[in-house]
Amino acid sequence: MTATGKATGTALVVDDSSVNRLVLVRRLETLGLDVLQAENGMEALAVLGGKAGVVDVVLLDVLMPELDGYETLAAMKADEATLHIPVLIVSGVEDQDSVVRCIELGATDYLTKPINPSILAARINASLAAKRLHDLEQESLARQTALNRTIERQKEELSRFLSPQIAALVSSPEGELLLAGHRREITVAFCDLRGFTAFAEQADPETLFDVLAEYHRMMGEAITEHGGTLEHFAGDGVMIFFNDPILQDDHVERAVRMAVAMRARFAELSEAWRHHGYELGFGVGIAVGYATLGRIGFEGRHDYGAIGNVTILASRLSSQAKGGQILLSPRAQMMIEELVESESVGELTLKGLTRPVLASNVVALR
Repeated sequence: MTATGKATGTALVVDDSSVNRLVLVRRLETLGLDVLQAENGMEALAVLGGKAGVVDVVLLDVLMPELDGYETLAAMKADEATLHIPVLIVSGVEDQDSVVRCIELGATDYLTKPINPSILAARINASLAAKRLHDLEQESLARQTALNRTIERQKEELSRFLSPQIAALVSSPEGELLLAGHRREITVAFCDLRGFTAFAEQADPETLFDVLAEYHRMMGEAITEHGGTLEHFAGDGVMIFFNDPILQDDHVERAVRMAVAMRARFAELSEAWRHHGYELGFGVGIAVGYATLGRIGFEGRHDYGAIGNVTILASRLSSQAKGGQILLSPRAQMMIEELVESESVGELTLKGLTRPVLASNVVALR
């Protein structure tokens, strides 16, 4: 209804009598409707075939040549495009069997001629309200479907660098609780390249981009395989943590195995780069400790991150690692010592830490 109390929408009048059509058209136009016309069922279906999304209500006669009202109604209700358009039967046939048959076929109501204008207006308004409610439900469903597709695309994007179960969790209601912030013991692995600054100063932008793309691809594959959570890429620096948002009893082992796999794969990449004159090394720092995790950022740009001394320690160990080294914090070494062959590198004085840290290098997995 408009502010003036008139209905809005489009009606299709189907009647083989031009006089009956004219009467209905005038009454419908008085109600505020736009009106289309058809002389029989065949013509009506043709009109609906091109304007099914425009027509809001159909007024249908029963007795017509070529295709009568029963057949037209049945055809409309069998077609998904016209299934939900309200159909008011307007007929001179007052037989009870005809009324029952039309209602069973899906008619909204059955009005007999001559039509009472007040009753017609009431039926039209009720039909239009039902049609608009259906349209709103369909729009809502379409929006929800689009949202679901967006969520699935986001999960796919997340899954490029996170394990699929982590991507699913972060996109779930349970994940929302984690995003709000929590404290947990995690293992942090920080990786970057040795000699990257000098390389970046000398290489052209296209070469730099290609090298980083290969490096990031290798890193992403290893992160996904070992169930790590990627916090960020920052040029050649990469930070990954384990045991959040999915709990992992073996989080230290996962981090070390990932780092060893990265080191082996990097060796293949660096050999190829060396043939082009690029001398790059790969270093990793791994630490275990408690951190606060959750949503970090600002409106329109958020990351899922970790804050705590453990992240600083892993970063500082990485900065001290020579090419090919995987440096472990004392606690990480203690928790993984039965699974790796390692060697002490002595006490390291790390920036931002008040006391030296006794670090060890992972030589190989046992």
